[in-house]
Amino acid sequence: MLVLRLNKAGMPQEWLNIEQAARLYCQEKVLFELGRSHRVLHGGWNRAGEQSTMRLSTIIACDGKITDLSGKVALTNRYLFRRDNSLCLYCGHTFSPSVLTRDHILPRSRGGQDCWTNVATSCQRCNHAKGARTPEEAGMPLLAVPFRPNVYERFYLMNRRILADQMEFLSSHFTRQREWAASA
Repeated sequence: MLVLRLNKAGMPQEWLNIEQAARLYCQEKVLFELGRSHRVLHGGWNRAGEQSTMRLSTIIACDGKITDLSGKVALTNRYLFRRDNSLCLYCGHTFSPSVLTRDHILPRSRGGQDCWTNVATSCQRCNHAKGARTPEEAGMPLLAVPFRPNVYERFYLMNRRILADQMEFLSSHFTRQREWAASA
């Protein structure tokens, strides 16, 4: 289980493992908790025979500096394919990542940039068929409009094992309420 750490303003900052989250609790840096899920850690035994326990929430907000991650969503194939749900945005079929490619809508050979709004997930067959043409020139319209993920969508793209309450928190901030929750 990973814990979603927020800053004191409620913006996602990072995914933490259980040990990192427990350290923040021990250092009394957790300001508030969100979510319904909790994990209980069991520690050592004292002289009275009682075992120590620590209850960790799946979403915690911590004290510290506020880091703005809004413009920092790296464009990687892994994130791109996840953004597009492993769906070729030309033929509409779902493929494994090993068969998918990054297609530049305005080809790079024609001045197209390698940015979120100019790339789409494509199967190898469609990418080859489209070649160095635009979708319109190739007669291959896109099935969805490419978008740049916001900071909440970034944290969805980063983690494959998101718990229900974490997904509820993140998805409430998705651009135009994306329907990723069904495919997570």
